[in-house]
Amino acid sequence: MKLSDFDFDLPETLIATRPAVPRSSARLLVAEGEVLHDQHVTDLTQWLQAGDLLVLNDTRVIPARLTGKRFRDSGQGPVQAKIEATLLEPKGDGTWAALIKPLRKLKIGEEVVFSEDLSATLEAVQDGQGHLRFNCTGDDFDAALNVAGAMPLPPYIAAKRPADAQDLTDYQTVFARNAGAVAAPTASLHFDDELLAALAAKGVKFAHVTLHVGAGTFLPVKVDDISQHKMHSEWGQVSAQAAADIAATKAAGARVIPVGTTALRLIETAGRSGQIAPWQGDTDIFITPGFNFQVADALMTNFHLPKSTLMMLVSAMMGTEMVKQIYAHALAEEYRFFSYGDASLLLP
Repeated sequence: MKLSDFDFDLPETLIATRPAVPRSSARLLVAEGEVLHDQHVTDLTQWLQAGDLLVLNDTRVIPARLTGKRFRDSGQGPVQAKIEATLLEPKGDGTWAALIKPLRKLKIGEEVVFSEDLSATLEAVQDGQGHLRFNCTGDDFDAALNVAGAMPLPPYIAAKRPADAQDLTDYQTVFARNAGAVAAPTASLHFDDELLAALAAKGVKFAHVTLHVGAGTFLPVKVDDISQHKMHSEWGQVSAQAAADIAATKAAGARVIPVGTTALRLIETAGRSGQIAPWQGDTDIFITPGFNFQVADALMTNFHLPKSTLMMLVSAMMGTEMVKQIYAHALAEEYRFFSYGDASLLLP
């Protein structure tokens, strides 16, 4: 298939820069086969049934954008330079891969001071990314990062406004537990405690999995033949409990509904054998039309970027022509797009 098969014209005015308040009041476009229904996220209680299992990604977004200073002695005396770093992912050696601007102003072995409690030394440069070793780890690192860092808003929001204190709450799910993502699992942002309680009261069940969403989720597809695209990888884990809950739901004939493309990619990775099983590791699964879903029966997701891998994923779930109808309707009815936008419930 060609990249142009997943393109559409999106007016700038439909890109949401703030979420709905309250978050569960966002609009919800339900695609029930070929029939479309204009709803709100709170109406999930009408569309989900007792026994359905929502699979939620409990990754926690870290405030990954840092601004600091590099100090150096020169012939003219002490000099300093402003350094910006966006953390991408932890490496196996204890360093963090980061995008550093300007990278040319930082030498191997030099330190960047981000706050009184947080600094890092550049240990290596690989593939245009710096590898930073911080002065603290564990809970001390988390605490210092929470003070010094800002939320890593997606580029299409960051281009319109800087991150602020409100994003520390808005760009985090209410069930975030395991720190490590540099982008939010955005379909999950629509859930608040009241909606979760209402769904539980109806008999809807929940399973938690973890996929640390990386900055690669925003990388553009640069090849016209999509089969030639190399998918980014992200670390994820399906626990024994989550796998058992999913297997039990399938066995009972009820629906497994991942909330977000990240949860879907993870459970399909863990279920490629045809049976869901506990799983942990890096996944680069690339879901395009023709994909044989083994686990997911439906999907709740936001509205995605034109020509993105996520457009290909939803087209695999619903069919390319149906997705074109869904998006044409969303555009005509002025649904809000992307991370802080409205949602869809896709029921094949």
